[in-house]
Amino acid sequence: MHVLVTGAAGMVGRKLAAQLAVDGACAGRAISKLTLTDVVTPETPRGFAGEVEIRTEDFGDPAIATELIGARPLAIFHLAAIISGEAERDFDKGYRINLDGTRTLLEAIRREGRKDRGSYVPRLVFTSSSGVFGAPYPEVIPDEFHATPLTSYGTQKAIGELLLADYTRRGLVDGVGIRFPSIAIRPGKPNASAGGFFSSIIREPLVGLEASLPVGEDLVFTHASPRSAVGFLLHAAGLDREALGPRINLTMPGVFCSVGEQIAALRRVAGEKAVNLIRRAPDKAVTEIVAGWPTGFEARRALGLGFRAEKDFDEIIRVHIEDELGGRLPH
Repeated sequence: MHVLVTGAAGMVGRKLAAQLAVDGACAGRAISKLTLTDVVTPETPRGFAGEVEIRTEDFGDPAIATELIGARPLAIFHLAAIISGEAERDFDKGYRINLDGTRTLLEAIRREGRKDRGSYVPRLVFTSSSGVFGAPYPEVIPDEFHATPLTSYGTQKAIGELLLADYTRRGLVDGVGIRFPSIAIRPGKPNASAGGFFSSIIREPLVGLEASLPVGEDLVFTHASPRSAVGFLLHAAGLDREALGPRINLTMPGVFCSVGEQIAALRRVAGEKAVNLIRRAPDKAVTEIVAGWPTGFEARRALGLGFRAEKDFDEIIRVHIEDELGGRLPH
């Protein structure tokens, strides 16, 4: 089986590629070739016995998309995108990458399938976002809640979901859309995401560094770890089409908690010394952006289909310590 990952140099992309390499299989089938592509050169995963193709390119170029799909990967993980804050600041870039890139990929698949009357229909797992929803919200958003995004990023992802559903309905691709909650705790340095503080107020104090909190502690949101994000993607790749049905875009489960509860979890896991490294630095712009985001999700369909996340934020912190800090806190 040939597996393609776009956006493979990103945080989730790297972890997904590493897990695919370790497993050596996807959706119950052995992987013979793994193609990783991004505008930044992806890392070569360790321990994979098959062929690994590393590509540095803009897959949004139709010629490149045609070449990638011409190799007929049977499982495609479409992670390539720019994040919410950047998409809001740069309108043209957001639409070019998040929307035009997705349409280019779908069209490349359609053209390839036409060559032999539709025998090529790969499983395409598309990473969407809870940003497809828009306020006002109920406290817990049901699966039937309408998609009315209030950001350019959310709009781009919502259009991508509709395209994926239509191409799937027409038998051109076998699509599954995954709406991630906030993925925390993200490793590495802070990024341009408006919600980056969800990770930084835990990540930095765990290693003895200060972190800024731009919002109030009463802000609530839903989180899942990077480990869970990879699990969502791999589970989606093997979902039974009949069980999924025509509503192919799914809201993922996660831990529903306030910023204050995140901090309380940090206190339980790492102590008061870590909590004292969080500095309150109110930011009106960030507060206004995240105020327009959804908070809690029912995720009944996803749970019924076997998707799983952490049970509480303490567990999310422990996952980060295991996966990023070698299983122990630095002294």
